[in-house]
Amino acid sequence: METTRSDSHLNRYAARAQGMVASEIRALFAVASRPEIVSLAGGMPFVNALPLDAVGAMLQHLIVTKGAEALQYGSAQGDPELRERICDVMALEGITASPEDVTVTVGSQQALDLLSKIFIDPGDVVLAESPSYVGALGTFAAYQAEVVHIPMDGYGIIPEALRETLVRLRAENRRVKFLYTVPTFQNPAGVTLSAPRRAELLALAEEFDLLIIEDNPYGLLSFDAAPPRPLRADESERVIYLGSFSKTFSSGMRVGWALAPHAVRAKLVLAAESAILSHSNLTQLAVREFLATHPWRDQVKSFVELYRERRDTMLTALDEFMPEGTTWTRPAGGFFVWLTLPEGLDSKAMSPLALANRVAYVPGTGFYSDGTGHRHMRISYCYPEPARIREGVQRLATVINQELSLRNTFA
Repeated sequence: METTRSDSHLNRYAARAQGMVASEIRALFAVASRPEIVSLAGGMPFVNALPLDAVGAMLQHLIVTKGAEALQYGSAQGDPELRERICDVMALEGITASPEDVTVTVGSQQALDLLSKIFIDPGDVVLAESPSYVGALGTFAAYQAEVVHIPMDGYGIIPEALRETLVRLRAENRRVKFLYTVPTFQNPAGVTLSAPRRAELLALAEEFDLLIIEDNPYGLLSFDAAPPRPLRADESERVIYLGSFSKTFSSGMRVGWALAPHAVRAKLVLAAESAILSHSNLTQLAVREFLATHPWRDQVKSFVELYRERRDTMLTALDEFMPEGTTWTRPAGGFFVWLTLPEGLDSKAMSPLALANRVAYVPGTGFYSDGTGHRHMRISYCYPEPARIREGVQRLATVINQELSLRNTFA
């Protein structure tokens, strides 16, 4: 039996290391991956929908014809031809950009880390939606920022609440470095910032000299209409745009990007050089070849159809099985539904019972910097087959009903 050992290096760690804690999601993975458990927890794309034989042939051809380039060092900014193709991808959503202002990153997560490195001093304020993406919150904590949450509703972040917060922080002489937002098919809530509010957000950025980091990994996965127009499509100097191929091609390739104003881009490249020297040429060229040789727009459409079916399955099952007092969002794209439990229930405390009933979700506490969110949970429809989604929702409803019965017994 393994014993717990004390850390002999405890006094050597930098203060910022105190902010490094395991996320709610990662802690679940070891248990939720068991085959008997229906996992509604992770946000893993369904890569089996890719033409894996064609991707395999492409990778083989890449090594045979361009292996010397693919296996060599590259640049910290990223492959020039890939950056051109990234601009083509962004053009689908109305963004006009130059490859010179694109920096390739190891997923958009590395872009968050690099931006935090170049912008955040300990004690600075970062604004974020309430709830917000757990990976971003962990990064901001590691750089010793104070996250101040801005409330959302079904139409996204509330501009008036943002204004009130900016006025208050200015009066307190606090330094707000940026607003971090996932405005389209938000992770974890699944909601989308409305077009009028996007305009209000940009107007507030101008009024308060506010930098916006727009994280948009799900934008092309729009089920019911054309993809919403990103903030970056209407503002180039106050918005840093983050994108990723993790949801539209392969999460395992770990290729994302940041589109930033020229001066910020230069800092990003310097920060990337100090962190990793250069990116993987192999994965960059693999993505480049996929975009150049495969009908990737059709592949995105296939993903949209697949995730739409799974979204519909989840919403139908929620309507059918969930007890009164339970509410949830109805996403128009992306991967996630945000569920609110009846009054008095705690998603974190309920998680062990859910696992015992062979269903997993992510408790809402992980999506708030202050650990609130106990009545909420994130459930995902992207990976399980539709029949498993339905079974998972039914199991989850059983757990909630059990908790309600227990609560009523001791009320």
